[in-house]
Formats: sequence, structure tokens, C-alpha cells
Amino acid sequence: MTFPEQVHVPDEVLGIIRTLEDAGHESWCVGGAIRDALLGLDGEAADYDVATAAHPEVVLALFPHTVAVGLRYGTVGVLDKDRVLHEVTTFRHDVATDGRHAEVVFGASLDEDLARRDFTINAIAYHPLRHEWRDLFEGAQDLDRKLIRAVGTPAERFREDYLRILRAIRFCARLEFTIDRATWYAAKEEIEGLRGLSAERVRDEWFKGLRTTRSVTRLVKLWTSIGAAPIWLPELLHSEGDSVERTGAESTADRDPVVLTTLVCVDPVAVLQRLKASNQEIARAVALVTGPHEPDGSGTVATRRWLAAVNDAADDLAALWQARNRAPFPWAATVREILERGDPLTRADLAIGGNDVVALGVAAGPAWVTCWTSSPKTPRSQRSSTSTQSATTRTSTSSTRARTIASDRPLQTWTYRWTTFRRSPA
Repeated sequence: MTFPEQVHVPDEVLGIIRTLEDAGHESWCVGGAIRDALLGLDGEAADYDVATAAHPEVVLALFPHTVAVGLRYGTVGVLDKDRVLHEVTTFRHDVATDGRHAEVVFGASLDEDLARRDFTINAIAYHPLRHEWRDLFEGAQDLDRKLIRAVGTPAERFREDYLRILRAIRFCARLEFTIDRATWYAAKEEIEGLRGLSAERVRDEWFKGLRTTRSVTRLVKLWTSIGAAPIWLPELLHSEGDSVERTGAESTADRDPVVLTTLVCVDPVAVLQRLKASNQEIARAVALVTGPHEPDGSGTVATRRWLAAVNDAADDLAALWQARNRAPFPWAATVREILERGDPLTRADLAIGGNDVVALGVAAGPAWVTCWTSSPKTPRSQRSSTSTQSATTRTSTSSTRARTIASDRPLQTWTYRWTTFRRSPA
């Protein structure tokens, strides 16, 4: 690959580098944004990382708005005028590592800093003011060959941080590259090191992989074949991943890691608990597993009952149905109509409450009550607790329906239906 004369770098990043350079500190753009720019994937990478000779305390002093992202590792977040954070990291090299975190020292050169990076395609540096390139490990050549290759000795790179094994898988699946033979075998040899990683770091890699991979099937197969799945995702199935490819989930914008984890794992709840996902994400997985996964009929009534049963899980269940069946969700139009009309799906959605029923003369206590309610539903804040609100009630033992005629709203604007529920004791 021949390097272009220059690549586009956001003005905010240029301003940071110019400030550092004017203060006498060599500074370069590095990492994934440069790699993606060379691949023509500029829109997919929002973060331009800056590597600099300036020590963290100097960076903190040079910029008025900063965040101490990881001072121990030399990283300072610089906020631009729009409050967007850009990471600025001091040139460094490792002196010790436990396979999870490295002990680093500052004062290194750019070349030493690039030598500690994970893969050759991520070890390319670009100076946006001088339009110079630095590629000590033939990363541009590997971009041409569509190859993921470790910098230096692969086993050493993985022992420095075993998460790099999972990063290799993610880059391979996202970019549709292959992993260099020596890098692949070293990853398999060092695979047991994954057991020492924190669940949070593994979760982040798994979620990033699901969101960015070109093929969920390939991502799943890579996790399995390299040996990572038995350690962290023993519930992973690779027979299910191909069901994602011909659905809306092909678009990375539509990728939801919780839905996809449910699709490709036999027990997604156990997986998300092991990966220390949030309580909300685990609850979503529980709802996806328990269902019901679809309405028990094709009509409006069946669809409304399904919506009432699944509540907030409707969108997730529809997405999962589409992924499994490789077809649009058949009830989508009906669901949309029900939601647009504002049909009441829970007791809280009803136009009247228990106080309204008591005010109409129905004795408090257990009874079946059928209420004449309206659509669209009235906001709770506007509901009246007086007997003047339009309603009709009956008890389960009554054969007649008593209708109130008093109303403070124009009758022609209301669409009525009978809604039955059991009253609790007052």
C-alpha cells in the first residue's frame, strides 16, 4: 500500500496536536482511526488517538478542560469546545505485566511506543501537520494482504495482555481479514490466559464484536475455533449464527448484543451474568427467554394480549423472531396500529381508576368490574377522581349495564370499549 499524501483529521484533533507541538512536544495520530482511514472506513471510527512525548502532567497543564482517563498509563482525555473527549497518551514502553495490566514507563520514543502495540495494522502513525508516516512493522502491507499479524513475537504480545486474543478475533471478523498463521497458533497456545481477565473486559470485547462484525456466524466460529468460547462462553452455539445474516441484523446499526447473545447462546442469562452485564441487560435476556415469543393468533386482540404480556420486551422479541426466522415480524403493522391508537395494555393505562368506580356507587371490595374506557387513553395527570368522568360500570353478577351520562368532554371525540378487571379490596 502506498500511503496517501494526507488523510483527513478533525480540526479539534489538529488543534490538540498543534498545541502540543508548539510547546515542544512531538505528537502523532495513531491507532484505529488511522487504520480505518487507510481502509476507507473513515465514517466507522470516531476516535483519533494522539501519542505524544509530553508527560501527563504537561498535558493537564496545557489544556483547560481535561479528564484523568488513565494517568497511571499516561492517558489524559482532552475535551474540545463541544465537550468531546480525545485521548492523549504519552509515549511509553512496558517494564512488567501480569497478562491483564502493564507497568509502563514514560520517556520512550515514538518507535518504542509503536513496538508495544498489539498488531501491525494498529502500529501505524501519521503526523497531520507535517504529513509524515511511520510504519516500522509493515502494517500498510498487512492492510493490503488483509492480515492480522502481531507486532514482534506474537506470544510475547499476548502475554502482555491476553485480551489481545479477543481483539484479534474482533478485527478479523469486522474487517474480514485472516489471522497470520504464527499469530493464530500463538493465540491458541496462550488461550488459558483468558481465564485471568476480568469479566467486564471480556464482555466489552464480546459486545463490540457483535456490534461490528460483518458476519455473526464468523465471529462465533472464531471464538469457538480459537478456544475462547469454552472458557467464557460455553453456551455458545454455532449453528444459530447464520440466522442473522439475512435479516435486518445485517446492518451494524441494528445490532443489539443482548438480542444476539440470546440468538447464539443456549443460556443467554447465564452468559450475561458471568460477563457481569447490567441488571437491565440481564432482565432483557430473561424476558427474551420466557416470552411468549409471538402472539397466539393473527388478529388485533391476540396481538394486544401479547403486548400486554411482554410489556417492554416487545421490540426485543420482534428482533429475535426476525433473526431466527429470517423474515419480517408478521405482527409489526398490528403492533404499530395498537401503539398509535394508544390502546390500554395495563391497568395503569385505563382512563379511570378505582376511586372513579367507587364514586359511581360500586361498593369497595373484590368484584369483577367492567369499565367503559376510551381510546386514545387519557394521561394519568388528567384523570378525574369525581363522578363526573364519563364511565360505565357493572358487577359480574349484574345483567344490566348502568351508564353515566355526565361528561366534561365532547362525546364524539371518544371511542369506547369494555375493559374487565378484578377490583382489589379498598
